[in-house]
Amino acid sequence: MDEALWALGRGTGVVALVCFTLTMVLGIMGCGGRNALGVGRFGLNELHRTAALTGVGLIAVHVGSLMFDPYAQLSVVDAVVPFLGDYRPLWQGLGTLAVDLLLVVTVVSLLRDRVGPRVFRAVHLLTYLMWPVALAHAVGNGTDNTSAWMIGLAAGCVLAVALAVGWRLSPAFVGRGRVRVERRLGT
Repeated sequence: MDEALWALGRGTGVVALVCFTLTMVLGIMGCGGRNALGVGRFGLNELHRTAALTGVGLIAVHVGSLMFDPYAQLSVVDAVVPFLGDYRPLWQGLGTLAVDLLLVVTVVSLLRDRVGPRVFRAVHLLTYLMWPVALAHAVGNGTDNTSAWMIGLAAGCVLAVALAVGWRLSPAFVGRGRVRVERRLGT
């Protein structure tokens, strides 16, 4: 049973990283209500939300399974307060920090209608901090962090987000936004 908990903890952490990378890419692509991937604005938002909520569920299982795993010995304090863990405190602390940021973003996202668009947007920007912190945790704390598949996966995640940011900052993206604004203003 102990090995199963350890494998579940590791596996859900890795898949959560992929889900949050997908969430980042979809969020960047959907900035400003753009139509991307041929699924339309609403379809893109649903994919973004589904990937994010799947990642949240996976993180819950990741943390929960490691709390019950006698090898990991993750305590409630370790799961909530960053940088207090005995095992690789910096890397584990980054994971805890990412989870704390994830909780804030998730709660505010679920209360989006109540908190208003300004608060939602301001808090949602924390994902640009959360994702690299979570990536650093995965690369620094994971037991497979030196294996070729994990290095390749981490590099692929970085590449995906970098390409999405590059696309978002490209003149073609900015130009399309300008045309939409000019159409709305009638100029």
